[in-house]
Amino acid sequence: MFTPKFKRISRRTLLRGTGAALALPWLETMGAAAPAKAAGGLSEPPLRMAFMFLPNGVRPDHWTPAGDAEEYETTPHLKPLEGLKNDFILLENLWNKNTVGRNGHWPKVPAWLSGGYVERTSGDDLDTGGTTVDQIAARQIGDRTPLPTFELGLEPLRTGIDTAGGGFARMYGSFLSWRDPHTPVPKEIVPQLAFDRLFRNSRGPVVALSDSRRLDESHPVVMSSLQRDDTSILDIVMEDVQKVKRIGSVSDRIRLDEYFESVRNVEQRMEAAMKPQKRWINQGKMPMDRPVPGIPETHAEHLKLMLDIFVLAFWTDTTRIGTFMLGDAQSPVDYSFLPGVKGSFHTLSHHGDMPATRDQYEKIIDWNVAQEAYFLNRLNSLDEGGTSLLDNSMIMFGGTLKDGNRHTEENLPLILAGRGKGTLRPGRRLRAGVKTPLCNLYMSLLDRMGCKVDSIGDSTGRLEGLS
Repeated sequence: MFTPKFKRISRRTLLRGTGAALALPWLETMGAAAPAKAAGGLSEPPLRMAFMFLPNGVRPDHWTPAGDAEEYETTPHLKPLEGLKNDFILLENLWNKNTVGRNGHWPKVPAWLSGGYVERTSGDDLDTGGTTVDQIAARQIGDRTPLPTFELGLEPLRTGIDTAGGGFARMYGSFLSWRDPHTPVPKEIVPQLAFDRLFRNSRGPVVALSDSRRLDESHPVVMSSLQRDDTSILDIVMEDVQKVKRIGSVSDRIRLDEYFESVRNVEQRMEAAMKPQKRWINQGKMPMDRPVPGIPETHAEHLKLMLDIFVLAFWTDTTRIGTFMLGDAQSPVDYSFLPGVKGSFHTLSHHGDMPATRDQYEKIIDWNVAQEAYFLNRLNSLDEGGTSLLDNSMIMFGGTLKDGNRHTEENLPLILAGRGKGTLRPGRRLRAGVKTPLCNLYMSLLDRMGCKVDSIGDSTGRLEGLS
């Protein structure tokens, strides 16, 4: 729940502190919002699209219900979403054929949003075989908001090669979003830094690292960018990054990619300020304190805070495209904070059908689904002129495995929440043909976002029956 603790501050002061290119959150200490048309905004809310990843599969018989169409039963895993049953479509029979016969976890994560064939590499030459759907959308419509996309997660980068797991680089499992087959888009895991991406500008480019440190203007790469003004900062940084990449470690390269991404975002904000797009301005209040530095002590607090920030990103129209990782591949998060659970998510997913272990695994999944329900309810509670933020969104939630114990790839556990501004018909179960490409769904979502593509991954067309 959002708890306001703000001191009185004028809107003028905040604009001066954040820059005109950024949206403002609607704080208690600010007056009522001006009408959208008076602020040069959009005449109706925009459509948002998000992909929320749950690792380590599910128990199939606790996910897939009996019944059909609108008359299906609520299974144990779907119980937390029961109050939202009329707000999502339960999708069935979708899969990524390029993940079959591969490792149970690592290559499945980047393929989830791209349908690509992920190559085994030493970690120096990553190749996912595709660009993810969020980045495809960003190329076409990302310039309409200060942030083209917004990537959040909870776990730091994992490195090394999993020799026991097929020889795949573990970092494949740390990134959901890929700008191209070789370039991951780093997720932010520190709440304050994620919040600052939405509402604050710094003196110079900064970047959140996996160990929570930050580069500042004393960093040599940053200095070379600031001292030269005869060309684009973006071009200069690219030149410097390539030089350092040739001598740096794999971890250094990932960190430099994060740095480069931060500079790219700064330039895009500058361009947006010079050529501002019309924005959607919500008339309401959703106060939230700037998070304290670091990562919260508990996993539950961390996840909820990041979900609240994700809501703000859409509510303020700072971005319309996002991804969220509730956990990385083989997530080692210890869920002993749940009653009756002792151990990590991934370890308990391999329950071997032993009742005591399987029961703990089920409790972890149910808890994570409940967190998704919290997020969707937050979206549903926010009015946007007669419709809700959830009505004006398309939120896919699910994962890359149907049976977490057996690593099965067919009939992935997926829901599609929201009404897509009236283009989706939720409240039912939608059974596609057996082994329908998941990328067919992405083709249909991109159509609704106003993006035109001929194909994605292994797509064979559009997914029928969504509206």
